[in-house]
Amino acid sequence: MTKRCTWCGTDPLYVAYHDSEWGVPTLDDASLFEMLVLEGAQAGLAWITVLRKREGYRELFDGFDASRIARYTDRKLDKLLLDPRIIRNRLKVYGTRQNARAFLAVQDETGSFSNYIWSFVEHTPIQNNWRSRRAVPATTAVSDRISKDLKKRGFTFVGSTIIYAHMQATGMVNDHTTDCFRHRECQRIAAGNATPS
Repeated sequence: MTKRCTWCGTDPLYVAYHDSEWGVPTLDDASLFEMLVLEGAQAGLAWITVLRKREGYRELFDGFDASRIARYTDRKLDKLLLDPRIIRNRLKVYGTRQNARAFLAVQDETGSFSNYIWSFVEHTPIQNNWRSRRAVPATTAVSDRISKDLKKRGFTFVGSTIIYAHMQATGMVNDHTTDCFRHRECQRIAAGNATPS
């Protein structure tokens, strides 16, 4: 029987996400922005709730195209707030436009968001060896630093807990427990993808 991290349970959507995405180093700017939006949308909710609405977000937010989202009008955002395919929280929806604008500013300054955010871990995924989910922290000194810098740059919904979840999701840190089959797999993937393009 395949051993997995206990948090993903048995929901097929959750299991698929755990088995194919969580903990895999993500270097693509568009994917990093998508996860930043989704992790922010999750605040106060269960991650499975966000996963179930992910396709709705992709459709309604132009495939997470930051340059398009940055130009959304208030009228457009208000219309999105009426659509049940996303989490209809005004601060989160309006925050997506704010974050798109801040994201583009980071790209302009550093060349890519990937290069910027991965620099906090020296472009190398952190490999942890937690034996149980209870041992995994909610924040770290690194997530604190990233959160502080993102807030200074005008991002919203980027508290340290959200940022650490983003780091886990995008493979900046491997937090699969040691008994999970993906722990070693993500180590191997990271060994071949240590430097963002």
